[in-house]
Amino acid sequence: MHKTVVIDIVGLSSSLIGEHTPFIREYISTRHLRTIQPMLPAVTTSVQSSYLTGKWPAEHGIVGNGWYDRTDCEVKFWKQSNKLVSAEKIWERARQLDPSFTTSQMFWWYNMYSSADYSATPRPNYLADGRKIPDCYTRPAGLRDELQATLGQFPLFKFWGPGADITSTRWIADAAIHTDKKYDPRLTLIYLPHLDYCLQKFGNDFSRIGKDLSEIDAVVKQLVTHYTAAGARIIMLSEYGIVPVSQPVHINRLLRQHDLLGIRVERGLELLDAAASKAFAVADHQVAHIYINDHTVGEKVRSIVSHLPGVALVLDREGQQKYHIDHERAGDLVLVADSNSWFTYYFWPDDAVAPDYARVVDIHKKPGYDPVELFMTSKARAGYKLLRKKLGFRYVMDVIPLDATLVKGSHGSVLVPETYHPVLITDNVVDKTDITAVDVYDVIWDHIAK
Repeated sequence: MHKTVVIDIVGLSSSLIGEHTPFIREYISTRHLRTIQPMLPAVTTSVQSSYLTGKWPAEHGIVGNGWYDRTDCEVKFWKQSNKLVSAEKIWERARQLDPSFTTSQMFWWYNMYSSADYSATPRPNYLADGRKIPDCYTRPAGLRDELQATLGQFPLFKFWGPGADITSTRWIADAAIHTDKKYDPRLTLIYLPHLDYCLQKFGNDFSRIGKDLSEIDAVVKQLVTHYTAAGARIIMLSEYGIVPVSQPVHINRLLRQHDLLGIRVERGLELLDAAASKAFAVADHQVAHIYINDHTVGEKVRSIVSHLPGVALVLDREGQQKYHIDHERAGDLVLVADSNSWFTYYFWPDDAVAPDYARVVDIHKKPGYDPVELFMTSKARAGYKLLRKKLGFRYVMDVIPLDATLVKGSHGSVLVPETYHPVLITDNVVDKTDITAVDVYDVIWDHIAK
């Protein structure tokens, strides 16, 4: 079987390849660039799971970056156990044919406790005094100490949040090369998140994102140079393109106006009580799952959301089948935004009673995805908070604004122009005309096995 590397350049679309990406532009001039049809939902964990299993969300179960667990009665986002993906992975198929086949999974999602031989993924240390220490999980466990001794501590606060920049992407690329030199896996999967940050903050404003494009171009060049010398077959791809947006849609606030949300007040602040709600939304970029606990209000909910500006599709179970997302984890209704809109998780009517987690980077507590975590209210306030940390005082990094109009780019919808479709770049011609997410599995397999 052939040595293969899959480089996932998050957010890359044909609209971005040009003067700011000279290496990628030159590289594709002698290769084959195709676009991939956006899948629903066009978000990281779902798309990656389809690429690696050849199955749709209806089969592998990853209906979003998070969903409502009807047993625990909790909204859970960014879980990491590979056991959540209910389908065979491509390397497991390869290993059946060749027991010596090995895989390195560098920061692709659902990376913990998978059957991949070598892996690395973010896993902070949460200390008893409330501090969060940057760290990562690896397999084998000793690789963690080796990588951090060589490359420095994993830059968690550069991986997500107001400080996110090229530092984390370079660390991941360096970690992939280090692992490849040591173990020489047959398949390597590399996740480069850098463009996710600038595109969600600024959209396709090249005056703001030109530097970021040049930075990712340099990292891609580094990886291609290494893996070409190592004799690997190279696939570049993205999971989605990011479209310009200007309209945040506060779906939970609408449901609240119709007395459908359950709200709990603690210390004068409001919390969404999902299990006590008649109906509520789990927002995930341009997709929102509506979970209905009281089915006597089902038609009312459908009528309410169907007339909401920014909502392009309202999918019941039958409608979900058409888009291959009809899984028990999916909402009773799945909403898809138009290309100019995205869904917030906001549920409070007044910022004065917003929950404390709203103003911090807290991807696990929030009952929905929050791209506003990429912004900061004030560098001076952040500096003051960091000073308190260094002096040993308890502190809360409450520096995230509550202004959803700051976000200028989003993804998740299938209803986007082709210029924003994800891309697939290969040495070999891909014969299929309309490439879907599940077809990518076959492309990877052909590179490995043929």
